[in-house]
Amino acid sequence: MTGRIHSTESFGTVDGPGIRYVVFFQGCPLRCLYCHNPDTWEFGKGREVTAEELMKEYDSYKEFLRSGGITATGGEPLGQPEFLAELFALAKKKGIHTCLDTSGALFDPDSHDDTDRVLKYTDLVMLDIKHIDTDRHRELTGAGNENILAFARYLCELGIPVWIRHVVVPGITDGHDDLFRLGEFLAELKNLKALDVLPYHDMAKPKYAELGISYPLPDTPPLTKEAAIAAREVIISGIKHALRRK
Repeated sequence: MTGRIHSTESFGTVDGPGIRYVVFFQGCPLRCLYCHNPDTWEFGKGREVTAEELMKEYDSYKEFLRSGGITATGGEPLGQPEFLAELFALAKKKGIHTCLDTSGALFDPDSHDDTDRVLKYTDLVMLDIKHIDTDRHRELTGAGNENILAFARYLCELGIPVWIRHVVVPGITDGHDDLFRLGEFLAELKNLKALDVLPYHDMAKPKYAELGISYPLPDTPPLTKEAAIAAREVIISGIKHALRRK
């Protein structure tokens, strides 16, 4: 079996615990306005590889990755579930920690056999929740968030550890009430292990220019680190509020 990847990174430090070998899968169903990897959008492009080839590449770096593992990101890794399951199965045979970085957008609450094949070999899920309001989520990404929130709850049912990621974009995802509601939702997740609140940046502008694509947020300023910390505090207050109610 072969899959399509955009690229790999041999020394990832922000893609899960420890130092990671990161595989960027090709293809994504979302069109997030702040996406910094538009070159991974189109399915069917990229480099064709086998899972065995990726594991050989991992082995060439493994001396530096003992405290980490393999992270599948993208693009959207769950767009190629059979290939991803094979890669993670090979990793688990070698005792390698596996992390899935996903939007959860392709999860189907009524038919998720393909996702289950992947989760069988997944140690950690890093789940991006773009916006807690489904209509605003659709404006931001092109799709609602119903399946994403259902995926978060499903991971909780299975007891798979999850790290939640939320990018704070000025004027789009930084509303106090939305951040608070996100916190209330996260309080449901007993498997929540970490919360990464990331400030929006516009460093992908040159990449869009190279690809001949108009940058969707030309007038949106990068978020300061202080504002991201403040947003995280609002989310945490929502979590605490919901837990106190319980």
